[in-house]
Amino acid sequence: MVEGLPEVGLCICADDYGLDAGVNAAVAQLAGRGRLQATGALVGAPAWRQGLHWLRGGADGGLEVGLHLDFTEAPLTPGARHRLPALIAQSYVGSLDAAMVRAEIRAQLDAFEDGLGRAPAFVDGHQHVHQLPVIRRALLEELARRYPASGPRPWLRDTRGRWAGMRVAGLQDAAKAGVIAALGARALAAGARAAGFRQNRGFLGVYGFAGGQAHYARLLRGWLAAARPGDLLMCHPGDGAGDALAAARQAEFAVLAAPALDDWLAQARVRLLPMRRLLAA
Repeated sequence: MVEGLPEVGLCICADDYGLDAGVNAAVAQLAGRGRLQATGALVGAPAWRQGLHWLRGGADGGLEVGLHLDFTEAPLTPGARHRLPALIAQSYVGSLDAAMVRAEIRAQLDAFEDGLGRAPAFVDGHQHVHQLPVIRRALLEELARRYPASGPRPWLRDTRGRWAGMRVAGLQDAAKAGVIAALGARALAAGARAAGFRQNRGFLGVYGFAGGQAHYARLLRGWLAAARPGDLLMCHPGDGAGDALAAARQAEFAVLAAPALDDWLAQARVRLLPMRRLLAA
């Protein structure tokens, strides 16, 4: 640790709460250890309802719970589920059904509010779909309608990262991070700014979901070193069972739960804080 340098405030957010019991358990354990400050929930996924009891108490402990807007895994309305390539293509050529999109966004926000009795602390997207054309416009309009500027409003995920953080995982994964951001982050940021919604200031955590624990530990140390105040670090912890990211989820959980993380945070002068506190600074 270099004495005298200011601490960097960073928020670590776990995606996919509600996907299955293993993801829910991993999020709960990491949040209980202070390793997570936020989690995004899939309100149409199989384990959403069974995880509600813990979420209600977890938020009281400082965890920000948001809506992980979903059109590719388990959306709620008929016809809303799409394969990601088709969703991207339809959104960009203008053939995506805007009425369906609006109805699905409303249904997911309703389900979140019904389950937790409050608005989401933030909104992001499963596979970053919240920033796509058609979806981002409908999302901003619905959020502005539900949550007036005079009261608390969700913050929105900005998927744009700085080169220092993107290159940590190597050129191939830096290209992946660039493609994710290019799918609509700049346009979403402009719309969010115009509508008065705050966003994280930088984005970390994109990689190819391969390499195991040692590789993820190296990446995490690199991201911590590259972090700047107000950044968001995305992760996907789980118990390693049940979906295509099983091995990666297990590796991420093991690294994020390891005692060594405290030393890495200290060495990087990083302090983990909820995004609402970082945006208020």
